[in-house]
Amino acid sequence: MVEALGHFAIVWLDPWLLFLTAAGTLAGIYVGAIPGLSVTMATSILISFTFKWPVNDALALIAGVFMGGVYGGSRTAILLNIPGAPSAIATAIEGYPLARRGEAGEAIGLTTVMSVIGGFVGILALAMFAPVISDFAIMFQSRDYLLLGLIGILLVGTLSGESFAKGVFAGALGVLIGMVGLDPMTAEGRFTFDTITLMGGIPYVAAMIGFFGVSEALVQLHNLDLPAVRQKIDRIIPRMADVKKHFWLAMRASGIGTVIGALPGTGGDIAALLAYDHAKRSTKDPEVPFGEGAKEGLVAPEAANNAAVGGAFIPMLTLGIPGDAVTAVIIGALFIHGLKPGPLLLTETPHLFWFVVGSLTLANVCLLIFGLTGIKVFTKIVECPRAILIPLIIVLSAVGTYAIQNNPVDIYWMLLFGVIGYFMKTYGFQVGPVILGVILGPMMDSNYRRAMMGARGDVGTFLWNFVSHPISLALTLGFLAMLLSQTPLWRLALKKVRRRGA
Repeated sequence: MVEALGHFAIVWLDPWLLFLTAAGTLAGIYVGAIPGLSVTMATSILISFTFKWPVNDALALIAGVFMGGVYGGSRTAILLNIPGAPSAIATAIEGYPLARRGEAGEAIGLTTVMSVIGGFVGILALAMFAPVISDFAIMFQSRDYLLLGLIGILLVGTLSGESFAKGVFAGALGVLIGMVGLDPMTAEGRFTFDTITLMGGIPYVAAMIGFFGVSEALVQLHNLDLPAVRQKIDRIIPRMADVKKHFWLAMRASGIGTVIGALPGTGGDIAALLAYDHAKRSTKDPEVPFGEGAKEGLVAPEAANNAAVGGAFIPMLTLGIPGDAVTAVIIGALFIHGLKPGPLLLTETPHLFWFVVGSLTLANVCLLIFGLTGIKVFTKIVECPRAILIPLIIVLSAVGTYAIQNNPVDIYWMLLFGVIGYFMKTYGFQVGPVILGVILGPMMDSNYRRAMMGARGDVGTFLWNFVSHPISLALTLGFLAMLLSQTPLWRLALKKVRRRGA
């Protein structure tokens, strides 16, 4: 234990490592806040610069960028309704209405504190329960990931207010967009119309920026004459009463984020969605209805997506399996430095494990410091006149989209999705489910194919597998319960139960 504490404290006691972690966290916050500049991209670029560095230096910088970048997406989500990352989509739903009421400073302060709480829960789980959680995560089969995707599509229906059908339609549209490109199994074109441009698929970043950024700019064209909303920035640090009120929700959401983050290939996107849905279902009397600035809708996804960071390291360090795209890149970095993530890592190089835990903990502390600073400058963005802000949003959206692949075609996709998103918002459709469908679609497709191959193409065996394993059975029952809960029969039964109770 003493030796473990020594490795944990190295990053805290070495001034150079402390500086690298702090600098990485600060850079991650601002990289994550820029739509189109993902944490995965930043980590990939870092590896090209740090492959000759000592392994501790490289890991300290990467840990800071990872932790800061996951949080950073919430800032533009709150201020401009443009999530810096898919994990901030739910944050935009509740944060942007708060900014329109002039409460952006308080919203950012609350998300910062709750993100830090979630980060500590994920790190604690990594330090204490890594072997247990990794053993549980490895029990998930392809059919279980398929069920998680289907549950996610049903969950996105709850993002569209009272109209579940509109939400599912938007999610299905996203799945359709995600299917464009070459089939992962046969390499045949799907929805490509025999054009080379579509064979590589449609970048989800172009879709995300178009549906959120450009569509919001087009919607705001109707409000050019309205004065800019002055933001209340006299209170940034959230009230202790708010922290106490939402603490247990943050803890539950952090638990969701940790477990989902530990499932290989999932990450903070699905964790934030599930946590947001949990907040909607468990909050009986919110001060403000969900979708109109409910603080519970900020607390849950932000706690969950930062908790997923610690969760994502669990399968990476214990099994050599990436928890998300960023840890997949980090695995490459460890191999470059001559290390082999996997079951023997904890026994052969325990110092590396505790150094990672110490780096993430320090990054989380830096996140609290940097997350509560610079808010006054950020909030000035919202106070710009709309005639200046709208062209600026479109230009930044175009730059962010082009920067992904240096492909001008992506800008056309962005503009097209912006127009589609504008009409969707006009007719009462939420655009968040579309992006989540784009992300979940390929995962559902590949896992469906694997599950069917495991059943050797037999439909009966395929269906039997969904109820023959405890995890699959639990997920299947959850999926059916969610589907049933949206039917008129379920609502009628609830009314009868309430009448009898009265």
